[in-house]
Amino acid sequence: MTEQHPGHLSPLLKQATGVHAQRGEGCYLYTSDGQRYLDFTAGIGVTSTGHCHPKVVAAAQEQVGKLIHGQYTTVMHEPLIQLSERLGAMMPGDIDTLFYASAGTEAAEGALRLARQAKGRPNIIVFHGSFHGRTIGSASLTTSGTYYRAGLQPLMGGVIVAPFPHAFRYGWSEEEAADFCLRELDYILETYSAPVDTAAMFIEPILGEGGFVPASTRFMQGLRERCDHHDMLLGVDEVQAGYGRSGQFWSHSHFDVQPDIVMTAKGLASGFPLSAFAASNATMSQGWPGSQGGTYGGNAVACAAALATLDVFEEEGLTDNAAIQGAHLFKRLSDVAERFDCIVDVRGKGLMLGAEIRSNNPSDDRSDTELATAITDACEAEGLLLLRCGPRKQVIRWLPPLIVDREQVDVAVDTFERALTSATL
Repeated sequence: MTEQHPGHLSPLLKQATGVHAQRGEGCYLYTSDGQRYLDFTAGIGVTSTGHCHPKVVAAAQEQVGKLIHGQYTTVMHEPLIQLSERLGAMMPGDIDTLFYASAGTEAAEGALRLARQAKGRPNIIVFHGSFHGRTIGSASLTTSGTYYRAGLQPLMGGVIVAPFPHAFRYGWSEEEAADFCLRELDYILETYSAPVDTAAMFIEPILGEGGFVPASTRFMQGLRERCDHHDMLLGVDEVQAGYGRSGQFWSHSHFDVQPDIVMTAKGLASGFPLSAFAASNATMSQGWPGSQGGTYGGNAVACAAALATLDVFEEEGLTDNAAIQGAHLFKRLSDVAERFDCIVDVRGKGLMLGAEIRSNNPSDDRSDTELATAITDACEAEGLLLLRCGPRKQVIRWLPPLIVDREQVDVAVDTFERALTSATL
């Protein structure tokens, strides 16, 4: 991988690849010299409809010529009204009211503020391995790696971390992990965060940066039961796993659970900066006056792109495609794992899959991180872009646009297998 770092860009922004993209089309990125890359990063799950989908491009171009910015606490505009109606109808249960911002971290901050105000309680329970953002409130909720929190202490108080049912890490069955974590959660409520002090539980139904680890029905329904019993809110962070990526439109739907708050971003507008969190009107109305706002939330061009994104989802069946292609990708990766000892787990749902790498060859002194990096670098050299996640960046994540087809999946896995061979020789 060739390190590219413009001199005036912060040196703290580390590049995952050496690619300098000039344009994108569908599942591909192209450099100025014509090199083509099969992009299985999708801008970290953002370009859900692929790069520059014609319908999204046309909607954005049309909106740019009419109204670029109509600040939504100053004036109202039609794309925002239409998006709110359509997105509100896609929310689970009685959730029908939305607040818009620009990034996922803002959605998490807004949900955090609402939960505390609505319940009049200070504490929030989150789950080990979570990623909710980098701003101070959301970073306080984040435990997927120390690098998101290091040097920032003391962070916001009132955050309690409970165990997540990561069955592979524990070495247990899914049921054993769920039962253990629910027992520990009950113990936390008995000894650390009294229910009368606890406003909500926030969870990623599928851990993102924490390693692409799905929760389970047993665990998620256990959370719902406890929230109901103690009059707490259940908030689901769907920023990465939501919007069709898991093979269901919302990833919590896999677990037959009804949340009180839904956070979304990433694939919402096919690359335009837009995020939101949603709750029922009754819950949202319990927030305090002046607690919600922002300059760029609900931007007119981003909302137009989000409307076009929903059109593409419906017309091209992208959620179903994520389920179909995801099942094929999972089978292909599982077959590869049987031939390579360094892949110790394949997990996830839909087109959000992770392959955990372990450097377990006695003759290889590389760490898990170094081996996973060598594999993704070898993939890049062959024209395939992949990212890593997990606390040691030891999990290779598969996150293609939701328009990906079977042939592209097969090309990607074949390239991955060649890279594994070259990286583990």
